[in-house]
Amino acid sequence: MINIAKGMKDVLPSQSYKWQYVEETARSVAHAFGFKEIRTPVLEHTELFLRGVGDTTDIVNKEMYTFIDKGNRSVTLKPEGTAGVARSFVENSMANDGLPAKMYYFSPAFRYERPQAGRLREHHQFGIELYGSPSPEADAEVITLVDTFYKRLGLKQVRLQLNSIGCPECRRAYNSALKEYFRPHLANMCADCNSRFEKNPMRILDCKEEGCKKFTSGAPKILDYLCEDCKAHFKGVRELLDESGVEYEINPSVVRGLDYYSRTVFEFVSSSAGAQGTVCGGGRYDTLLEQIGGKSVPAVGFGGGLERLLMVMEAEGVNIPEQEKMRIYVAGMDEKTRKLAFRTVSGLRKCGISAECDLMGRSVKAQFKYADKSGAEYVAVIGENELISGEVNVKKMSDGTSELVKINDLSTYLKKEKQ
Repeated sequence: MINIAKGMKDVLPSQSYKWQYVEETARSVAHAFGFKEIRTPVLEHTELFLRGVGDTTDIVNKEMYTFIDKGNRSVTLKPEGTAGVARSFVENSMANDGLPAKMYYFSPAFRYERPQAGRLREHHQFGIELYGSPSPEADAEVITLVDTFYKRLGLKQVRLQLNSIGCPECRRAYNSALKEYFRPHLANMCADCNSRFEKNPMRILDCKEEGCKKFTSGAPKILDYLCEDCKAHFKGVRELLDESGVEYEINPSVVRGLDYYSRTVFEFVSSSAGAQGTVCGGGRYDTLLEQIGGKSVPAVGFGGGLERLLMVMEAEGVNIPEQEKMRIYVAGMDEKTRKLAFRTVSGLRKCGISAECDLMGRSVKAQFKYADKSGAEYVAVIGENELISGEVNVKKMSDGTSELVKINDLSTYLKKEKQ
């Protein structure tokens, strides 16, 4: 027997309706905010992530599924969604279509890491990308969209944590302060923190090692190093969130794990989201398009894992509507009546009514049992008498009542019953 690869997971038919509900809700909210769907390939040139995501990140250093293809090119299964959308924006000259460009995506993401609660080696993301606006309004719109999405799903315990990591000028002075603070502690910190110290000391703040947290908790705060423009931008974001009734808390330790972020960064967190607690994260990335070879276009967005979101929904006891049940099962008693049953369900399906008939050569009793187990709302049995009369008894499975209906009128009857 061949088993599934480590860190991967099947979404079975008994669970897929939950995914569909979350995705349909996400689409509805995205469309309400004026966003349209984009779909990018699962495979990209490795250089895209080296230049976009950043070579100081754990994703690039440790987690990417990278290999050489038959054309001797280095390619990578995408570890996150933003870089691919940015590449598409540049390559397809989307700026010429008018700004802002507002897009959303659903995408698998691949990271070779230790599987954990809500985060597998293949997981799935819902993401939002907004290109063209440098204003606080753009940041607030993306954050408000996420907040609306989670509230629409019925989540009540997810909290928004907000921060600004400033612009490159702000971070230059801040990184110097961080180095001065962390230098005496490096001998007692993990290897990753020691590596980040020279490359990107702000990434040390994102370390999840317990031994390092006691040092990161006392580190200088980026908000004390913001320039006047970045202070004004962050103030504008907060004021707009206040106007929209979006609750948040300022958390200076939110820096995000990708190198392309600047200014606003945020995370929605929950105690039900595993060890890290993050349900989704995002922020502003005004230099990303330049880093991958495009013109300077400001951008803001977010990405969130669907597996982790579903885990949080389950922990909060969120009720997910079950998938619509089969409308009718039409049973046949022999070869001749099974043919009529097949023709009948074919006609019902063309009318948009979900219908099934026997494919296994079962007895009528076994067909009834199957229909009941599958959740069919109605069952009709076609026998010799029904062939002659052209009428069939339609049994309502919920209360056992039945009604005589002409076979040719079944679609009309079922549509009327649903009203």
